[in-house]
Amino acid sequence: MLAAAAVAPGPPLLVPELAGAAASETAGMRAAVLSMAAGLAGLAQHWIILGTDGAGGEFGPAAAGTFGGYGREIVVTLGQPGAEPDPMLPLPVLIGGWIRGQAAPDATCEARIVNAGLAAVEALAWGRALRAELDADPRAIGVLLVADGSIRLTEKAPGALDPRAVEWEDRLAAALDTGDQQFLAALDAQACQAMGVADRAAWTVLAGLFPDGPARVTDRHDSAPYGVGYHVGIWLP
Repeated sequence: MLAAAAVAPGPPLLVPELAGAAASETAGMRAAVLSMAAGLAGLAQHWIILGTDGAGGEFGPAAAGTFGGYGREIVVTLGQPGAEPDPMLPLPVLIGGWIRGQAAPDATCEARIVNAGLAAVEALAWGRALRAELDADPRAIGVLLVADGSIRLTEKAPGALDPRAVEWEDRLAAALDTGDQQFLAALDAQACQAMGVADRAAWTVLAGLFPDGPARVTDRHDSAPYGVGYHVGIWLP
């Protein structure tokens, strides 16, 4: 059964060894993520990491990877040690594995990465199918959604300022606060692309997981260091 769905941001700077001088500036976000993950571990000892990239794919508990491509050979696993680290493991899987190792080392994970270009109707169907799969499983399973907001929230942001993106981030935060899955389900692909929201499909998958919305929302945190929107929280079914 679905025990909970958690949201975490996915930048490499979440890992303090990769953040350098930014480690202190992102300390609050990091603490919120690890506190949330500890809460998720209290509800479920098996997680499914969800995220997006350009191809999609699935990775089992024996998968391992390294942040070598981001500057440091920091190895992460999904719970079953011994595998040779894959240097091409998608970033959401690396981040999810790092969170597991820091906050819930006894948990095991698998990862499912969806294509970032999925149409909204496909992403919704993907989320609904996963919810049906989890509801049929007798184990308590947690979902860890690794997704970011817009990269255009300030003048110095990676994508430069877009006022629409600032408004969108406020609406996303409100939707995560209140469990407004309808906002996530209705995200427009072209508008999100223009606002620098690369994880639009992941947010819509979350809507599919909760067709009637969550019963309760906990562990919420929002921040935007360097003009990028990061969000943390747990939705309880």
